[in-house]
Amino acid sequence: MRGIMIQGTASDVGKSLIATAICRILANEGESVTPFKSQNMSNNSYITVDGNEIGRAQGIQAEAAKIEANVYMNPILLKPKSDQQSEIVLFGKAQTSLTGKSYRDNFYENGLQAIEESLKWLQSHYDWIIMEGAGSPVEMNLKSKELVNMKVAEMADVPVLLVADIDRGGVFASIIGTIELLEPHEKKRVKGILINKFRGDRTLFEDGIRWIENRTGIPVIGVVPYITHRIEGEDSLSLTNRFIPKCHSTIDIAIIHFPYISNYSDFEPFTYELDVSIRWVKSSDDFGNPDVVILPGTKSTIRDLQFLKTSGLEEEVLKFINEDGFLVGICGGFQMLGQTLIDEAGVDTGESMVQEKGLGILPIRTRFQINKMTERVKGILHPENKFLTSSKFDGFEIHLGQSEWLKEVEPLLLLEDGRVEGCIVNNGTIIGSYMHHLFHNDEWRNEWLNTVRNSKGLELKPVVPIHAGRDVSLDQLAEEVKSYLDWALLKKVMMSS
Repeated sequence: MRGIMIQGTASDVGKSLIATAICRILANEGESVTPFKSQNMSNNSYITVDGNEIGRAQGIQAEAAKIEANVYMNPILLKPKSDQQSEIVLFGKAQTSLTGKSYRDNFYENGLQAIEESLKWLQSHYDWIIMEGAGSPVEMNLKSKELVNMKVAEMADVPVLLVADIDRGGVFASIIGTIELLEPHEKKRVKGILINKFRGDRTLFEDGIRWIENRTGIPVIGVVPYITHRIEGEDSLSLTNRFIPKCHSTIDIAIIHFPYISNYSDFEPFTYELDVSIRWVKSSDDFGNPDVVILPGTKSTIRDLQFLKTSGLEEEVLKFINEDGFLVGICGGFQMLGQTLIDEAGVDTGESMVQEKGLGILPIRTRFQINKMTERVKGILHPENKFLTSSKFDGFEIHLGQSEWLKEVEPLLLLEDGRVEGCIVNNGTIIGSYMHHLFHNDEWRNEWLNTVRNSKGLELKPVVPIHAGRDVSLDQLAEEVKSYLDWALLKKVMMSS
């Protein structure tokens, strides 16, 4: 099978972005191409059309490849739920939670089998494979049982493109250090080097390119600039890089930065609203005077609710509500707004019979179930809604908690399957919903933001087409990245596999 594995000198060097761009370049050339990442560690998920859960990056890469995402593109997904444990999602379904040591000791052979099965399936359905590694391929303490870098490149028998981030500094040391720590047979697999996130005049780096090529004997296939793009991030390191506060914005959105925050891609559309600035709030000292407060999704709702209380942020949020501030709770954040959270089986906390008092803002009670809800959903604004008019919605649900209403409130959505979902109360200032990517619905986001703008006496703004322009953004990304690559050489390298 023709293809390549994109490995990096470190996390967040741009592996996912480069892989996404190559998938779209090949797809635009009419090629049959699939993405693949054997093992992903992320709380940012993507729900496939059949209701399975994979890493968000591979879902976006499948869109770039112009195909439907499936579990073979990311057979193993690790979702951290504490400092010690991660939930194991195998072929799209949650299995169990393990410590890092237990995972290495007991899961390795199962992981190899899952990878072999996935590669066999993908090889029978596509002509090209664009693989992505994780972190660095030379984490020496983990290398003997790694399931995501050189071991997998060998299993697929594809060459490796090594990506280095020049923006963080130390690019020469990171490249040479990585290559020198590889085993001799692994070095032979590295057929190209890519310098990413370059700023300034490229001609000033020509001597650097020659030095790298002379020192390693490996061609530098491209020097890609720091690209501003609309492709969602996945690595936790990308969170602060993507959501940079704007100096001259007029709407201040404070998002509580929970220790186990998940699916923060929910809020990426706000980064393209010119008058909106996002702040990540970790303590009461950071709270300030926001116009909007958002409680995001979380992989451990009760633990993060306890963090909200011990950090002093609960008091700030309740005070904000009493002053009629705009508040949104998504998934776990929605659950926190209720009266009580009950974890009898320990699926949320890892401990049985845990019960936690919620913020008491909404009349709901949440019980955590063993079976996880993972589903794409569509719907309309509920006909009884009095506050907003935007009608069509699509997104996805991922949650273990099931919430019951203790009394009737104003509903938010009516889903295609007939379920009433979420609520909008307190004269439209408080919203709770299980729907991830609620704000990716452009007309809805615009109307909701305009209610915030109107409350501040600001000028109303037109719709910013983020979700609708995703395919165009992928084409633009592919075109820009390709212009900085020696594409003929890279394609030759990929065809040699």
